[in-house]
Amino acid sequence: MPAIVGAVQINSIGSGGVFHIGDVFAISPYSVAKTFAGAGSFNTGDGLHIYNQYSNTNTNDRDIADSNITGNA
Repeated sequence: MPAIVGAVQINSIGSGGVFHIGDVFAISPYSVAKTFAGAGSFNTGDGLHIYNQYSNTNTNDRDIADSNITGNA
């Protein structure tokens, strides 16, 4: 169903994001990510006091290709 869209302001779109205005049958963004993080890596806020005596992130990734997205369109 058609719609009238007013002014649109886009501040940012990530690499795996999609911005679409209008009719659409299917939107399928493809994106993969792998994150390794140790203790206290994703802490956010004001006045945090974090003490990690010993933090070690061991990664053993034997895969040659983890999440292949080529050819999945």
